[in-house]
Amino acid sequence: WSVKMAVKLFILEGPFIPFCDVTVVLCAFIVILIALRSRKSVRKDLNHPPGPTPWPVIGNMLQLGNQPHISLTKMRRIYGDVFQVKMGSLLVVVLNGYDTIKQALVRQGESFAGRPELFTFSAVANGTSMTFSEKYGESWILHKKICKNALRTFTQTEAKNSTCSCLLEEHICFEASEMVGMLMEHPCKESGLDPTIPIVSSVANVVCALCFGKRYDYSDKEFLTIVQVNNEVLRVFAAGNLADFFPVFRYLPSPGLRKLVQYIERMNSFLARNIEEHLTTFDKNCIRDITDALIALCEDRHEESKNCMLSNKQIVNSVIDIFGAGFDTIIAGLQWSLLYLIQFPDVQAHIHQEIDDKIGSSRLPRFEDRPKMPYTEAFISEVFRHTSYVPFTIPHCTTEDTILNGYFIPRDTCVFVNQYQVNHDDALWKDPDKFQPERFLDESGQSNKDLTEKVLIFGMGKRRCLGDGFARLEMFIFLTTLLHRFQIKNVHGQELDLNADYGLTMKPKPYKISVSQRL
Repeated sequence: WSVKMAVKLFILEGPFIPFCDVTVVLCAFIVILIALRSRKSVRKDLNHPPGPTPWPVIGNMLQLGNQPHISLTKMRRIYGDVFQVKMGSLLVVVLNGYDTIKQALVRQGESFAGRPELFTFSAVANGTSMTFSEKYGESWILHKKICKNALRTFTQTEAKNSTCSCLLEEHICFEASEMVGMLMEHPCKESGLDPTIPIVSSVANVVCALCFGKRYDYSDKEFLTIVQVNNEVLRVFAAGNLADFFPVFRYLPSPGLRKLVQYIERMNSFLARNIEEHLTTFDKNCIRDITDALIALCEDRHEESKNCMLSNKQIVNSVIDIFGAGFDTIIAGLQWSLLYLIQFPDVQAHIHQEIDDKIGSSRLPRFEDRPKMPYTEAFISEVFRHTSYVPFTIPHCTTEDTILNGYFIPRDTCVFVNQYQVNHDDALWKDPDKFQPERFLDESGQSNKDLTEKVLIFGMGKRRCLGDGFARLEMFIFLTTLLHRFQIKNVHGQELDLNADYGLTMKPKPYKISVSQRL
């Protein structure tokens, strides 16, 4: 009726139009009307993910509280593996469940391989960070391939004048021994000692040796500054920024963001100086570190195609990404591991026995020992699972309209991957709240690789953390070297707390340990 009336009024009251023109106009009008109704019908038929009703302006942020990983895990019981929440004006789809996450990040990997254009990411990374802001595409694929090849160099290059199999092993074993030396210098006092400083210093030096070809004395001012700056960057980043969820804050002064940018500029300045020095002294016949390896790979690519060379700025950001990947995750893992060792002395005794049986007292642990020590590996996996100290991956973003579990997810939708939920899913783990390293062993006492792969801490698929393999090797060497020499105990009267405050990487609350040499 409305179409007929509109045409009637148009003909009777409008200017005179020949009949043939009226027919054309009428047809066009009907086509447009049908298209609009069809579009509305399609939108109505699309099955969008369910989720809690958002409040005006703030969305569901109050419902997330100060432990969003736990709140979103509880929501999964109501809304399923795929649901959506509003964080301010930002619509976020939350993925849960191992099978659903694997479907999204692996089988539909390209559709979920983007990064959201969060204000913080763009402000601090300038679009050249492969981890935080670089868009998925040919350039990103090349960038990641170059970084993986550069890292692989140090697991294939034999260490000179050493029993180690590669340069990576040489650096890690050396720093683990230095850490043992630091702990031995501290007499065993009743008050105990904070393990954070020796852990941070030792892990940081592994990264510095890999990235810059040199290590620093623990009292070196430049070294201490870089360690402090990196800690501050992660702390401020973890605090979040309102501008990511409320666009109006992008136009207001932000002391937190300004401080974050200042920290990152200091870090970039330090790295840029080192890279400039490498560019000046570079010799393709003598690859000293990852920076040299990146320069060499870029030069090789440049000879093949001028369009394939990374800029110096991208090399700087690649080193930053590698530095970050090999720094905070490993430090947090070791901090949690020592806490669990003093909380569960029976577990520590079991690892001691495995060290005695498989390594002995005449030498220190090496990479080749790892496959022979399934219980120690099970302990590390259970620390990863039980703590879930990286509760979410860095946010993903859809690169195209896609369907997941029957739900329509539009292009450019921000996606949170809930690793914490998978690691505490009672459909996967019996008694998930209990700490049981034995869950990762089969009936013969060997590693159950199928279960180990289901622990999410480094992500999955195309955006999986580059440092995954390195982190596991480094954790193994540091822990077994410490336990080869020491027995680690709780300090008398100290109450241990296995809970953590939410963050990008969740650290344990401060604690002290007492160490004594094994006889």
